[in-house]
Amino acid sequence: MFLDVFPTGPIQANCTLLGDEASGRVVIVDPGDEAELIAEKVRASGLEPEAILHTHGHMDHAGGTAELAVIFPDVPVGLHRDDLPLYRNLARQGAMFGLTVEEPPEPDLWLEHGQRIPVGGLELEVRHTPGHSPGSVSLVVHGGSEPLVIVGDVLFAGSIGRTDLWGGDFELLARSIREQLYTLPDETTVITGHGPATTIGHERRTNPFVREP
Repeated sequence: MFLDVFPTGPIQANCTLLGDEASGRVVIVDPGDEAELIAEKVRASGLEPEAILHTHGHMDHAGGTAELAVIFPDVPVGLHRDDLPLYRNLARQGAMFGLTVEEPPEPDLWLEHGQRIPVGGLELEVRHTPGHSPGSVSLVVHGGSEPLVIVGDVLFAGSIGRTDLWGGDFELLARSIREQLYTLPDETTVITGHGPATTIGHERRTNPFVREP
């Protein structure tokens, strides 16, 4: 399994490259900015991009999609339908922070709860985890060398995603975390949308916002 997680842009959101070296395929998750850097890392991996996926439609996770889609023109772009209004307003989101963001292409891969996306010998299971945004999804990796989930801004090391933005809902976010993330094995590594990775078990026991006994 190939894994490269690195921050991009002024807000330093994590972009994740996840691939299967045996088949030579890779997915790009949350290209928030610096599309050329992301493309360079894809080229350096020697893997061919299978899809550009978004955990949600906020600018810091999708702001580089327009440029990246030009670099990789035949690669499908994935998003949950409930975040389409956010995604279609990336330029407006950017303007609120004094940043210029290009309008992205329309998604052509709709992410739905329970869907399995093959990446060579790996599979990404889509889990709808709304609360930070209406269409937030988490991607559970099956078939890899370690249990892994990519959660965007749903859950952080010692924190959770904001719920004061458009479509945010704390109770819904807490339910998503309890029902869709804390039900994963404790040893599952959590790739977060900002900052360091954590594990499901650590957050379930110690997270001050959503804790389970």
